[in-house]
Amino acid sequence: QVQLVESGGGLVQPGGSLRLSCAASGAPVTIDVMGWYRQAPGKQRELVARITHSGTTNYADSVKGRFTISRDNGKNWLYLQMNSLKAEDTAVYYCNAVNWFNTVYWGQGTQVTVSS
Repeated sequence: QVQLVESGGGLVQPGGSLRLSCAASGAPVTIDVMGWYRQAPGKQRELVARITHSGTTNYADSVKGRFTISRDNGKNWLYLQMNSLKAEDTAVYYCNAVNWFNTVYWGQGTQVTVSS
């Protein structure tokens, strides 16, 4: 059983930066793909970025060039560096992991609010 705990959310002004972190515990050695999703009020949860165990990444078009996903497999951490934040980036951000058996795990979420 994998547990995911996010941190790093908060309030930031437009144009600012935040770094989200996600700590994986339980059985992290079985994790294949990790990712960040977000859900804004009244909207469906959407993929922000994901990264495979070997480091291959893909991003939603809306965040390309502004967000960077990375992971530390040795320490079982996932990160999301968010730059040039916009009001439309406001959402609850969730850490996601999929293991070798295609079991999906979610963190509890962390709020990101972009506002002046």
